[in-house]
Amino acid sequence: MIWLKRCLMLMSLGLASIPVAIAQSNQTRLVYDVASIRPSRPNAPAGGIDPLPGGTGYKGAGVSVKVMLSVMYRLPMRQIVGGPDWLSDERFDVQAMTEAPHSTDDLHLMFQNLLADRFHLKLHRQTKLAPAYILTVAKSGLKMTEATTAHDHNIPITNGGNNEFIGNSVRMGFFCWWLGLRLQNDQRPVIDQTGLSGAYDFKLSFRPQLAPNASMDANSSEQDNRPSIFDALKDQLGLVLTPQKGPVEILVIDSIEKPSEN
Repeated sequence: MIWLKRCLMLMSLGLASIPVAIAQSNQTRLVYDVASIRPSRPNAPAGGIDPLPGGTGYKGAGVSVKVMLSVMYRLPMRQIVGGPDWLSDERFDVQAMTEAPHSTDDLHLMFQNLLADRFHLKLHRQTKLAPAYILTVAKSGLKMTEATTAHDHNIPITNGGNNEFIGNSVRMGFFCWWLGLRLQNDQRPVIDQTGLSGAYDFKLSFRPQLAPNASMDANSSEQDNRPSIFDALKDQLGLVLTPQKGPVEILVIDSIEKPSEN
């Protein structure tokens, strides 16, 4: 909340630009023990990036740099601007591993350092006042359960099938990023104003948001009978999404180069 108030104050003065500074003073710079980034085979399909078991790194196949940035900085791709077209168009295979387990935050920081080292990536953050969704706790009260067991090395939200999602030890920062991905049509990021600092377990089921040109028959009849994501959040989790302007973070690519194979 202090950060939010500071951002809003900066907004009143215009655009706030915040350099990306990795907080690693007084400690060894965090890097993977083994890392490889190679161009994918020609015409490789778009792929994803997945965590390795036990908090030991990430692997990906057919992944664009823009997807890597989105995952490791927890920002929707629409909030990553600048740079050449190949950031989205070209694909890479990635292996990034550590010998010992690390927290998710440390693994993300290692990957950010990997991108800086292999792609000579330079970037900065900007924060501007723009349309957003503000996430708050509903007046009826929170309906999620605070997690009693840490799942730091697992994917926090998994698809149980048929657009039913299971959250295990989910923190609000990750949840807002995840919600932003579900609301691609709205082009609004989700900003946390819940005041919740813990991690939570939940189940969430809602009607999938169709792409603008998708057929009305794309969802199953069972999915069509489900509530919207807005109603589901309120009724199932005790959370409310309110459309209004807020401090929206933008990741700006200043410079980047294609990596040599390694």
